Amino acid sequence: MKVNSHHLTSLSKGPASSFDREGRLRVGRETQEGQGRPQVMCERWCRLRGNLLFIMKKPQQRSALEEVLVLERCHVLESTDNNNGLLIRFDSGEPGVYVECVNSGEVNSWLVALREANSEGLTNRIRHLRTQLMDTAGNSAVNSVGNAETTVVDAVYYCTKQLPLEFSIDCSGLSIGHKVKRPHAVVQVSVINTQTHTITDYCCTEIVESTSDPVFLTGVCISPDHPFTLDTTLKLTVYHAKVKTHDTRSFLGFSCFSIRDLLRTNEPQLSLSLRSADGTSEVGEVKLGRLQMRDMENREGEDTTSDILHKCPLLCDSLHGSMHDRDNSPMMRAVFRSTVCKVYRFQTESSRWMLVREQMSESPLSFSLPKQLLSCYIQEDMRRVQELCDLCDLSPYWDRLRTDVIAHYSQLISTYQETLTELNKLTGSSCSFKASCSKSDRYLEFIPVNLHTQRMQVTCSRRTVWYDVVTVGAPADHYQGFKHGGLQRLLNKPDSDNKSVSAAYCCISYSPEESSRAREVLSSVSQLQPLISGLTEELLQAALEVNSQRLQNILHSLAHRTEQFVHALKDELVKNALLALHAARPAYHLSNGHAHVTHGNGTGPRLSSANQDGLRPSIWRQESIPQHTEYDEEEEWDRVWANVAMSLNCIIAMVDRLQERENRKQEVTSQTQNDVTTTSHNTDSSRSPWQVSLAPLPDLSPSWQEQLLPLVVTLKECVSDAVERARCAMTFVLLQGAAASACHGQALTHRRDAVFSQALCAVVCGFVLRLYSGLEDKGFLLQLCEVGLITQFEGLLSTYSDEVGMLEDMEMGVSDLNRVSFKITEAKSEQPTDLLPSVTGLRGCFCVEVPLPSETYLLLPGELRDGRDLRVHPLLFNIGINQQQSLAERFGDSSLQERINLRSCEMLKSYYKTLRDKLPNLTLPCSRSPLAVEDLLCSLEQSLETKKRKNVEVLWLAASVCRRLNGVRLTSCKSAKDRTSMSVTLEQCMLLRDEHTLSKEHFNRALDCMRSSRLQQGQIVGCWDPERGAGSWSGFKGEQKTPAAPGRHFYPVALLLVTSHLLVVWLILSMVVVTGK
Repeated sequence: MKVNSHHLTSLSKGPASSFDREGRLRVGRETQEGQGRPQVMCERWCRLRGNLLFIMKKPQQRSALEEVLVLERCHVLESTDNNNGLLIRFDSGEPGVYVECVNSGEVNSWLVALREANSEGLTNRIRHLRTQLMDTAGNSAVNSVGNAETTVVDAVYYCTKQLPLEFSIDCSGLSIGHKVKRPHAVVQVSVINTQTHTITDYCCTEIVESTSDPVFLTGVCISPDHPFTLDTTLKLTVYHAKVKTHDTRSFLGFSCFSIRDLLRTNEPQLSLSLRSADGTSEVGEVKLGRLQMRDMENREGEDTTSDILHKCPLLCDSLHGSMHDRDNSPMMRAVFRSTVCKVYRFQTESSRWMLVREQMSESPLSFSLPKQLLSCYIQEDMRRVQELCDLCDLSPYWDRLRTDVIAHYSQLISTYQETLTELNKLTGSSCSFKASCSKSDRYLEFIPVNLHTQRMQVTCSRRTVWYDVVTVGAPADHYQGFKHGGLQRLLNKPDSDNKSVSAAYCCISYSPEESSRAREVLSSVSQLQPLISGLTEELLQAALEVNSQRLQNILHSLAHRTEQFVHALKDELVKNALLALHAARPAYHLSNGHAHVTHGNGTGPRLSSANQDGLRPSIWRQESIPQHTEYDEEEEWDRVWANVAMSLNCIIAMVDRLQERENRKQEVTSQTQNDVTTTSHNTDSSRSPWQVSLAPLPDLSPSWQEQLLPLVVTLKECVSDAVERARCAMTFVLLQGAAASACHGQALTHRRDAVFSQALCAVVCGFVLRLYSGLEDKGFLLQLCEVGLITQFEGLLSTYSDEVGMLEDMEMGVSDLNRVSFKITEAKSEQPTDLLPSVTGLRGCFCVEVPLPSETYLLLPGELRDGRDLRVHPLLFNIGINQQQSLAERFGDSSLQERINLRSCEMLKSYYKTLRDKLPNLTLPCSRSPLAVEDLLCSLEQSLETKKRKNVEVLWLAASVCRRLNGVRLTSCKSAKDRTSMSVTLEQCMLLRDEHTLSKEHFNRALDCMRSSRLQQGQIVGCWDPERGAGSWSGFKGEQKTPAAPGRHFYPVALLLVTSHLLVVWLILSMVVVTGK
């Protein structure tokens, strides 16, 4: 093929926006034998444009061109030798080209780009575009050459309906009529409704001070959900802000335009004249630049039909990208709603612009998950009541204890049913968000406060990165209040505080660890019993079909599930609980007078002195349990679970014999049937099931199903017997644990359930967000399977007053997340209701199922598709940053915060060690920071040891480690408004500075810009509370000044006694007030 080398060289040196994809790849030629990965691989900078792949000589963007590949009549395959490798194989038979991605997360994107980089792929995209245009603009617009311009504008409009329409605003020539003073410009964007003749304020830019030619960093972003059309008219009004901190503005000028005008322009910017209030004179100029459709900018020249057709491939690419944009996928639309978008452009150190998009979304999970949890709690408590009733006769003491626990469960069930009924009444927008003003609502206890997802997308030099943070109010029970502290304090009250109510139970309750194991055993046997039953039915069906291969597969699964069942039953806790349950029967007390329960001084039940030495605080000692000569429960229990194993062995032996006989029938002639010796089917009831299975088969043997049926029935009976005994034993364990909770009343259990519900909603949102963004990253999915996912809560609560109780609640709620597992499932359909995560299970062992569409689900690794349990590792780092924390550090106690941070640091180090031990070759996310993860962990540990006041460096280091480990970030304060917003915006600007070279001169302006944007959204209500004082942000950089405090005279003496100077000021002010009166 003849080519123009000079033309190819010029094409390879075009701007980055001219290429579909570019980046570093390791390139090598395939050997003649086609033996896998080439031995010689060189790192090159590769640029893809259309169907041409330009390979440079060096891994730098501006290096010389070495080779060009024409991607026609070729196939792009995934390498079987390396997960990061791709093989380009040509139909002509010449050696293929092996390319290897540096980062595993780029493999799928390069694979899609290379496969579509040919004429066939372009034709498919054009065909798809024509179909979409016919649906939106009609057949005449597509087929008529005269309407070509209208077609392109309509196509661009269709693209904007898939993605947000974004544009920047610049002004020039502004004046306020003063020769010296320059305006503080701000632009208000409004939408004009031509039908109702009304104007609605849409958004506002930041204030740019003292310039006649302001360049606004805040752009305008029109969401796809907004009901706009091509003829929608926008009004730009420019004001002069006289005082920055007050809403005092003076009018400068206005201008109007339609969306059609913005999309139709051929220039990089749409220039509009600013008019005075009467519209007669020009007072300046405003320029609008599209931030998203830069590829649609026209070249210089006339707008001919050929030019329009020339733009079609670019338009197709833009549309194709929008149709496959994950943010617009059914998964994201189902879980995240009511999205508020903001767009900014900031300048880097190289004087280039980077585009920053912020998306704040609500989630229906705020209400759907708590409702499911309440249903789980109700079902669990009702099942516990039924199981307690199934314990049959107990001695008077234990029967009275059971009655108290049933009353406790009944009260919880009634309360939860009432709450669930009230939540089901809420519909519409009220089902995705709980405002901070409702945090003390009785029926909204289980709903998280101000739960939002904060997503920041940074686009710079064709590189796009997402940074996600979930913001939520601290998981705490505001309805019950914090007069007596939070969960941590209430659960760990000294025995002397509860002596009057819990003395009767202090020596008979199992430990929390044993109660937790009891719940795990109950959950395991409840899940395994129906699985075993279902597999036995499948086994009989396969036997009826005489399908040997299917029979073996089902038998293998049955053996695996039965082995898990037997392993769960062999827990020593089950055996000890059975013996203790036998000792609680009335018959045991009648036959063993030395162990009966007596009463003394009206203090409740107690053990007689003859048996007090044989009892320990948690469970019965072996001496207090009846010996085998008196009771053979231990031997009986061993026989029960052994029968399950033996029944399975009988089925395996029978299947082997049936298959062996079937094989002999196929090998010999018809006369062999007379020579085969069969054993008779003995059904004598005196012999055990496994003895029956080993009896000789009869000469006239029945069908396979008939021979397996009695053995399957025996297995089911043995499993049912074992489940019934284990359930009674574990229910007895939980009875004693529930008795201790009943001493504290219903409020403590209710509080813990509510706090856990709030924490779970936040973690599920973060998990789903992280999973969706990492579906193409094989390394992340491997980490998720093998080690689990870090979820780091960043707390900004003080250790003073009520916030101490909130922090105690939050600590316990985060800790309870350790027993939550996740499972990825295949969604039934792409309807929003079928794509919402669901929760099942019992207290202490909940499982969250995250459904994915079929296309996405089939691309997952086999471990995830097999239903593997995925774990999260919750951590909590808290640093109080407000004025109350200053009081706590000066007069109070911050040991709770120190203990929480040290414990989380140790857990973080343990997680990283486990990650490196299991996946030593895992590639973690790249960072421009020279510090490795080990260095960050050491710095975090040292920072915790310094005991520095308001040490926000702890939060920054912990967040950095979490991001480097592919973790989930969550930020909380009391209501997820003021402190949370200040923290998130500071973190975002520091990420832009450290990872994307945000200019240091523009750091403070970018920070002010993003914070003022949140103030417009209503997330930052204000940092001043006249009842509590100004918020202290001394730990943060680029802070905003707090307004001056209102006049006060009588200050708290405890605060003024800090120094003698303050005391003198207090005395003088008090005398002035008294004299004035």
